[in-house]
Amino acid sequence: MASTTSPPPTPEVSPLPPSQYEEEHVHTVYENIASHFSSTRYKPWPIVEEFLLNLPPGSIGLDIGCGNGKYLSVNRDVFIVGSDRSSNLVKIAAGKNEAVVADSLALPHQVGRFDFAICIAVVHHLSTTERRREAVGAILECLQKGGKALVYVWALEQKGSRRGWEEGGEQDVMVPWVMKNGKKKDEDVSESTFLRYYHLYRKGELEEDIEAVGGKIVDKGYEKDNWWAVCERGAG
Repeated sequence: MASTTSPPPTPEVSPLPPSQYEEEHVHTVYENIASHFSSTRYKPWPIVEEFLLNLPPGSIGLDIGCGNGKYLSVNRDVFIVGSDRSSNLVKIAAGKNEAVVADSLALPHQVGRFDFAICIAVVHHLSTTERRREAVGAILECLQKGGKALVYVWALEQKGSRRGWEEGGEQDVMVPWVMKNGKKKDEDVSESTFLRYYHLYRKGELEEDIEAVGGKIVDKGYEKDNWWAVCERGAG
C-alpha cells in the first residue's frame, strides 16, 4: 500500500456514516497491520495486570478488543474469553486462549453473566459520543451484579509524551502506523503508512460516558498517556 500523503477527514466532516467511517479508518487498518502491530504488543500494562491478578480464582470474564491476546494468559486462575473486530488479530490471540471475532457494539455474550471485563484501548476508536457510550453500555451489560470492568482510552492530556497532545487541542485525530515493507538487495527499504482514527479523551470524559449509561465508577486514574476507570453496573 502506498504511503498516505494527507489525512482523511475527521468524522465531523466526513460524508461517510460512522460505521463505514470506522470500517475504513480503523477496522481495515488493523487487518492490514495485524502481524506488525502484534509484534509490538507483548508487555502487560501494570494496572491492567494488577486488575487481572487480583481477581478471585475461578472468575469468568471478557477481554473486549483483545488484539493479539496479550492479557488472556496473565492470570491462569481465571477464564477469559477474548474478542476483537480484526479476524487477523483473533487468529493470533486464539493461540493464547479462547478468542472470537466480534464487534464491540454487537457482543455475542449473555447479558449479566460475567464476573469481570477489560476493554483496553478500544472505545476511543468509535467516532461519535453516542457510539462510544453504547460500547461502554454493552460492556457493563455483560457483567453480573458486583462484576467490574476496567476500561482504558487514550488521553488528550499527553503534553509530556512524544505526541505532544494537550488540553484544549483537537480530540479527533488520525494517528499514523508506519510499516517497513522489507529490504531488497541494493535497494532502500520502502514504507507504508496507515492512518488510524482516535478520539482523545479529555479529563473526566470517560467517567461521563460511563455514568451516562448507568455505570458506577469504582476507581479511576491516568497511566501511560491513558485515562482508565474501573466501573460496575448501576443499581438501575
